[in-house]
Amino acid sequence: MIPDTDSGKNITGRQWKQMIAGGARALEQKKQEVDALNVFPVPDGDTGTNMFLTIQSAARDAERTSGESVSEVAAAVSMGSLMGARGNSGVILSQLLRGIAKGVEGLKTVNAAQLAHALQTGVDTAYKAVMRPVEGTILTVSRETARAALSKAKQGGSPLETLMEGYRKGQEALARTPELLPALKQAGVVDAGGQGFLIILGGWIAVLEGKALQPESFTAAQPVQEPVAQGIARVENLEFPYCTEFLVKGSALNPEQIRQDLKDWGDSLLVVGTPEVVKIHNMLAQNEAAAHAQKEPPAPVESAPGVPDKENGLVAVTMGEGISEIFKSLGVDELVVGGQTMNPSTEDLAEAVRKVRAKNIYILPNNSNIMLAARQVQEVVPERSVSVIPSKSIPQGIAALMNFNPEGEAENNLMAMETGLASVKSGEVTYAVRDSQWDDLEIKAGDVLGLVEDKIVATGTSLMAVAQATLEKMEWRTRDLVTIFYGQEVEPQEVQRLQDWLGRENSGVEVETHPGGQPLYYYIFGVE
Repeated sequence: MIPDTDSGKNITGRQWKQMIAGGARALEQKKQEVDALNVFPVPDGDTGTNMFLTIQSAARDAERTSGESVSEVAAAVSMGSLMGARGNSGVILSQLLRGIAKGVEGLKTVNAAQLAHALQTGVDTAYKAVMRPVEGTILTVSRETARAALSKAKQGGSPLETLMEGYRKGQEALARTPELLPALKQAGVVDAGGQGFLIILGGWIAVLEGKALQPESFTAAQPVQEPVAQGIARVENLEFPYCTEFLVKGSALNPEQIRQDLKDWGDSLLVVGTPEVVKIHNMLAQNEAAAHAQKEPPAPVESAPGVPDKENGLVAVTMGEGISEIFKSLGVDELVVGGQTMNPSTEDLAEAVRKVRAKNIYILPNNSNIMLAARQVQEVVPERSVSVIPSKSIPQGIAALMNFNPEGEAENNLMAMETGLASVKSGEVTYAVRDSQWDDLEIKAGDVLGLVEDKIVATGTSLMAVAQATLEKMEWRTRDLVTIFYGQEVEPQEVQRLQDWLGRENSGVEVETHPGGQPLYYYIFGVE
């Protein structure tokens, strides 16, 4: 048992550090199992990895702080998780930790009641950040955990007993997530983010119990109902399908009041900020993206000093040497390596922003699972004017750049670049990581898969046949231009075969091919 200053009645700052580190170790052991809960059979399920890298960043900052109080350690945890947040799941985890830090502010140690209150404040912070939260996710699991913890604390339970009761009820809530979220029920899995949260909580409990963490200590919860065939669930149609983002600067701003005033103006509004800066955006939450290489968080880079060199600057997320060269040639100032299975952190993006000496800076995430991390950059670098262009694919990013005016006004550039996103249809050809079912398509592990706008439209064993079928679903014959970025595993002669077929089928459509060099995806298509 870790020594406590008050016989288990209070958690100290040193213990809080050890708990955060224990949560990180627990998730490190189980992150691949959490990754496997992704409902998509394509190689981009990395919820567990993203959450681990987020909590790992928090643990590093906690270890580095010289503060000895719970308040000081929790503040370091909050900042570390903000900087290290990766993917949508990591960003939500950072919001939970941020709220917990608020809940213990000013406290040297915390008792059971204060701990339960902090958990509830974390849940409130995460819920308030999303205007219309979806039940059956990490939000639901964390809410039920906090509710049970509050009840146990009121009954006189110790901090350890309070966390254990919260964990127990959280597991029950996790098992019910398939009944709340159709995507999970169709795939026969529980929510990956909720599972990751409980694994972290289990790590905290193990530290307080003085137990060494063993791989078998944490098992993935099972859905209540009988498992069904794994597959992909459709994303529900939204009343407000367009992504809109803006920044409000001033003094004595009230994010909660702004949230309430805008509650009827979007399907998934996120409102976060301070009395000086509030960011508002409406976005469609996407499927979590497969495990990627860990790397140390970059050292902070000082903001570019002096007067900006130009009116507008660009930061883009790219993967593959060829694709990166294309974005550079189109005027992008700073590139961040990332994409599927390699989601960059908020700090990675903030570092790139700091290097750009421009009055207005635009970030092109080029991937839906990088969107939330990108939108946190303004909070990390509040002294810069940062806008996120909601590009979800490489072709969309290029289309936005074609509408970019280096000397244009910020508002005009935002409108023009977002308009450009609608001018192109995106497609990808990749492979299946497991057996699954999608509509009438029987998918086997290793099959070639064709996707159009994140929906599987073709499957088979022939790369050529699936590529052709995908392009047909994209209605390429009715467009003027087909752009092909081929990956690092595709031979040039295979690309030539596809190009020759396009020419024979419709010689009036222009075809461009580029060696993208991207991993995982054989082809990335753009038609416009």
